Amino acid sequence: MRRVVIVGAASAIAEQYARLEAAAGSALVLAGRSAPRLEAIAADLRVRGAAAAEVFELDVNNVARHEALLDAAWAGEGGVDVVLLAHGTLPDNAACAADPALALREFATNGSSTIALMAAVARRLEAQGSGTLAVISSVAGDRGRASNYLYGSAKAAVTAYASGLRQRLHGTGVNVLTIKPGFVDTPMTRAFRKGLLWASPQAVARGIARAIARRRSVAYLPWFWWGIMRVITHIPEPLFRRLRL
Repeated sequence: MRRVVIVGAASAIAEQYARLEAAAGSALVLAGRSAPRLEAIAADLRVRGAAAAEVFELDVNNVARHEALLDAAWAGEGGVDVVLLAHGTLPDNAACAADPALALREFATNGSSTIALMAAVARRLEAQGSGTLAVISSVAGDRGRASNYLYGSAKAAVTAYASGLRQRLHGTGVNVLTIKPGFVDTPMTRAFRKGLLWASPQAVARGIARAIARRRSVAYLPWFWWGIMRVITHIPEPLFRRLRL
């Protein structure tokens, strides 16, 4: 039986991924801020076939609570097979530009808290000699853009940290997967006009499951964002700064 830990389990992508694991009979630990919401998700997952679905209330910015979550996750026999870090917010870039304190709080939620969790999870997985640490970053971290550079900078930090951690853990049996979604139609993006480049949470969740199964290092989801971001990252800076992206 596979044991899976999901942080930010109430997010749309995470919930869809949890349903895939439930259908496979996995045991799940769901962490997030809203215990009532997580309890409702857990009940649904049990109906869908999960061997177990436990809930752990967690504010990711309370770093002192990270170890308590991992203690609970590793309490059973056999360790943990997959840890998915899926928490995050989509901050108002203009508001963050006007309020440094808000900018730092949002950076902590989307960047620092994730890095702290990655470090703690990596120690556990390395000690057991197996497992996958999957973290949802974003294509926004590939290059800072005027529309969301606070969010993008946090995700860039996560991407860089994951890259270094993946290299450090090579040969230990632990895989570090960086997930880079593009536009995803979730409650967090309900105010955005949708178009051809938008994906559903279900499609992204299936992509995450495939990437974990194949022990991928980086997964752009959907796949075509790899090509889009190659173009964007190679635009010369004198031209790029004149664009509005």
